[in-house]
Amino acid sequence: MTTELYDLTVPVFTRGLRALSAILDKAVAHAAATGVDANAWLSVRLIDDMNPLIKQVQTACDSPKLCVARLSRVTAPVHDDSETTIADLQNRIADTLAFIGSVPREAIDGQEGRPVVVRFPGGEMTFLGQPYVTGFAVPNFYFHLTMAYGLLRAQGVPLGKRDYMGAPG
Repeated sequence: MTTELYDLTVPVFTRGLRALSAILDKAVAHAAATGVDANAWLSVRLIDDMNPLIKQVQTACDSPKLCVARLSRVTAPVHDDSETTIADLQNRIADTLAFIGSVPREAIDGQEGRPVVVRFPGGEMTFLGQPYVTGFAVPNFYFHLTMAYGLLRAQGVPLGKRDYMGAPG
């Protein structure tokens, strides 16, 4: 039995984005219980040359939506990175979940060998579908999810491995 490309993307991204949403909810609850403004945490960074929490969450949303769009050739929704609150980020997560959930399995499966071009301001990278998913898109998503988790954990939000892993299914 083979694993289809859809199974390596949409369910994986869905679980991670739901976990990210729950992590943000837990951060808001912890902030309220301790008298802190949770939105102040949006600017925290691991180190000066790394992106702050807000950008980590934005990118954790962009990676799945762009992966699914590139594989399926469906146009991804545009987000202008104008979020300023955790509530705004929750809306972005919900929008991303809705988009990736709307793309049919048939549009993703079978794209394992199709070229995928990822363009950056400084250049581009070309992959085949499956190596793009397993060697770039999924690791990139988990990097930003991990950063968001770690930044909030460092602020004292009581998070554990189960929060990071999220609920199955």
